[in-house]
Amino acid sequence: MMNSTVLNDSNIKPLVSVCMITYNHQDYIKQAIESVLMQIIDFDIELIICNDYSTDNTNQHVNHIIDNNPKGHLISYFEQKENIGMMSNFTFALKQCKAKYIAICEGDDYWTDPLKLQKQVDFLESKPDIIVCFTQAEVLTDQGLIPHQISPEFIENEFAYSQLLQYNNFITTASVVFRRPNNFNIPQWFLKVPYGDMGLYKLLSNSDSFYGLKATTSVYRVHDKGVYSGMNLINSRKIYYSFYKRIYTHLNKVEKVISKRKMRLLRKEIATLRFPKHVIFQKLYFIYLSVKALD
Repeated sequence: MMNSTVLNDSNIKPLVSVCMITYNHQDYIKQAIESVLMQIIDFDIELIICNDYSTDNTNQHVNHIIDNNPKGHLISYFEQKENIGMMSNFTFALKQCKAKYIAICEGDDYWTDPLKLQKQVDFLESKPDIIVCFTQAEVLTDQGLIPHQISPEFIENEFAYSQLLQYNNFITTASVVFRRPNNFNIPQWFLKVPYGDMGLYKLLSNSDSFYGLKATTSVYRVHDKGVYSGMNLINSRKIYYSFYKRIYTHLNKVEKVISKRKMRLLRKEIATLRFPKHVIFQKLYFIYLSVKALD
């Protein structure tokens, strides 16, 4: 069960649903929402916000914007009545998005280009074979803004999901707009994948269906309240390993080859980190990881 404030303007026929999940983002949510509402576009949008039972003042900030922003009527707001977890909340939010295109902006990220949606929708309208369109981005850390690094070969070029697997996902989620499939069914395995964006891209992927625009439109924020912030190196590598292992059976042949190689390298790295001075223990732990079942 949840509280909800749902868009009820029958005159609005959104071409884009903006999907925003949030949890304890009281310091960031206002900037995220306003960056969506500032978009200069020649089509209608809706903003779907799903709050996973925040324990801070996120809820109050969202309701204040709904009540006081001239474009607050574009927001459909859902507040979970208990914390259901990031992936369950993300899945719920995606299911509320009914427009032709879906854009993503988490509650601690924000957009910087007021023409972001217009640029990406215009491109997708002209390229029906492209499923996922993203842009370049910046990363905000305690040291300030820095460019998010993407190899030039993935900008202004079409490429496949296998290359995301190979390069550990170089797409920032706040830069993404994707074409919603006609039958957008989200399977149960998606809920168990630790990286929702990479799981989503697999659901959407179809041959060379990704494309990066040469434009910087958004900011990915790195802070100590992030889901994986503060995680030590060995736990971080274990999360990567569990991702590849969980998604493996849903991959095609090329993707499986890449994932097998990735998992082997990760097992070796994890074992070395776990037992840096004991080669025998490293070998035993490497074998243990290969046969250990996921929780």
